[in-house]
Formats: sequence, structure tokens, C-alpha cells
Amino acid sequence: MRSLVTMAVLLALGLLPMANGQAAELKILAGGGIKAPLDELAAQFERSSGHKLVIQYGATPDLIKQIASGAPFDLGVAPREVYADAAAKARFASDSTAIARVGFGVAVRAGAPKPDISTPDKFKAALLKAQSVATLPASAAGAQVLKTFERLGIAEDMKAKIKAQPGPAAIPQAVANGDAELGIFLINVLAAPGVEFAGPFPGDLQQELVYLGTVSADSKEASAAKAFIAFLKSPDGMAVLKAKGMTPG
Repeated sequence: MRSLVTMAVLLALGLLPMANGQAAELKILAGGGIKAPLDELAAQFERSSGHKLVIQYGATPDLIKQIASGAPFDLGVAPREVYADAAAKARFASDSTAIARVGFGVAVRAGAPKPDISTPDKFKAALLKAQSVATLPASAAGAQVLKTFERLGIAEDMKAKIKAQPGPAAIPQAVANGDAELGIFLINVLAAPGVEFAGPFPGDLQQELVYLGTVSADSKEASAAKAFIAFLKSPDGMAVLKAKGMTPG
């Protein structure tokens, strides 16, 4: 019923193709940390709208590089840090909307003892005690993790412990495989087989990574792109985001 209501609203707004209408192929550039909910919602949207979505995921530096290069795309669902880059920002229409946000946490291998990270001092002690940590430094989320180490005054101590991973999904996998003692990244990414959540960053060390949806200024399918953004913010979209560990908006 909720899906029917969502589609009815989008049709009323003229954001979905009618029976004779115009199905579009949308190229979307997105941050890797939102992959799980975005894949699920893209499949729902394709079935309901008739549009086809082609999503390319990447870390923030890679997204900025591709966007600034002038490569064609229709829509970004990316960390707000992407839009802080002047060259990338120039490729987007002026309006953007918050899609989802998520905080940071720590995971351990399933069955392993969970460190006490309930206060900043205890979190610092747990990090100094750990032999290795898996994260993704070359991303907006990874940059925030490194800034947290700096705030704790242990940036130099952590350098030798960091096991840099090629993508978000590789972080919990490295922990599950025993390649890293701790996984430190976005909370939703750490909800994966083979690992257990040890807890969120404590106190004012907690931050949120915010994903914004923005249509490309050069998109020839702006109406369909706006429809997908509206779908992400619909009751169906919010339900999936919540189920995947993210906070809508």
C-alpha cells in the first residue's frame, strides 16, 4: 500500500512516465557508503517507473575527479564533501537535498571481545591497544576517522596500525577474515556478516556523514533524476534507508 501511495504521489507531480511516456536511462554517481540501500531502492524505482538506473560508486576523491573531468552523468547521491570542491560543484544544478546521514562506529570479529569505547578516554585506550584497524582513508568517511584520531592526539600512533581497504564493504570483510582487529567506519557499513558492532563513537567525537542528492546541470533527463530523488525521500525510500542503518534526511 505504501508503494502505491508513493507512486501515486510521484505521478501526480509529473515525475514518472505515463503509459505512453518516456523511460529514461539515468547515470548516477554515488558514494560507496550508501550502496546497500541505494541498490535496493534503485531496483524498486526501476520496476515502478520504467526508468533504468546505472549507478557508479566511488570514494569522494574519485567522484570529484570524475565529475570535474566533464564526464556525463545525470545525478549525484554523494557525501556533501563532494560538493565542497569548486570544480565538482560547478557541474551540479544549484539545488540539492539531504538524502541520508549516518554516524561512525567500531566493529570486531564475531565472537571476539568488544572493547569498551563508551567514553573518549576509553575509546583512545582501545585504539592504542589494538594491533590493527581497517578503514578507508581515501574517502570522506575515512578522512573523518583520521580527524578523530587527531582529536584524540594519537594520529601518529595509529598510522602503522591502519589497514587501508579498497572500498567500504572490504572493511568488515577484513575484520571477519582476521586481517584487522577493528573496523572503524560508517555504522551502516559495519552491519555485515562475520562482524559484531562494538559501539558508536562516544560523546562529541561522534560525527555524521551526510549524503546529498543533486541533479547534474547538464542532464538531459532532469525530470527523471528529480523523480528518483523524490522516491528516495518518499515513505518507501525512508523505510529502506532506516532498515539499512541510515537516518533519512
